[in-house]
Amino acid sequence: MNTTIELLSNHTSIRSFTNQPLTEEQREAIFKAANQTSSFSLLQAVSIIRITDPDLRKKVMELSANQPYIEEAAEFWIFCADFNRNHQIAPNVDLEYIEYLLIGTFDAGLMAQNALTAAESMGLGGVYIGGVRLHITELTEVLHLPKHVIPLVGLCIGHPAGENPGLKPRLPQSMVMFDNQYQPLDEETLATYDQQMREYYRERPVKAPFTVKKVKGWKDHIEDHLERSKLPFMLEYLNKQGFAKK
Repeated sequence: MNTTIELLSNHTSIRSFTNQPLTEEQREAIFKAANQTSSFSLLQAVSIIRITDPDLRKKVMELSANQPYIEEAAEFWIFCADFNRNHQIAPNVDLEYIEYLLIGTFDAGLMAQNALTAAESMGLGGVYIGGVRLHITELTEVLHLPKHVIPLVGLCIGHPAGENPGLKPRLPQSMVMFDNQYQPLDEETLATYDQQMREYYRERPVKAPFTVKKVKGWKDHIEDHLERSKLPFMLEYLNKQGFAKK
């Protein structure tokens, strides 16, 4: 195993940070690594909003389920799908097709992943914030995002405080990778993984930000989070921003 694979295989989300800032060299290196990410046909349909103003950081935190590490982290970046630049260059192209949304979303995800991997390679840690979409209309307003730009995910980056939380079990390869054709869900394998998750939550220390000890399997987790992840306003918002009308 080389160092890159070892780094990727030991990823874990960090939600507790010291007050030590990143150096300019660290920040620039993370951006450079992210900016070199593969991009669909070199459309480069991603922009990053770096939140440095303390009052704005607090407002973004409030709009993102009040997750305290948004304020605590040395850096907080919001990755946006951005076709505004492309639209200014090619204003006659109809961007209302859903494919453009898919392109921007995929590219932003890749770019965010490269940013976190680069940070982790320096001994830093981070966590993604999908909660930036909970009040996406208001967030769009406070960030002054124009049409054809949507905020997709936030990323906290900083120096970890305290112990590494440990690796959370992932689905086994047999449930994720299939040869040649899709395979139905194997209930026996699922039950084994479900028990692994219960054991993980049972052993996880009770400390901030995990102030409540929840022992549950992956099936319970999926039922809970799928229900909570419904954002019924999202299609209307995307249409307003000029996406997903066709």
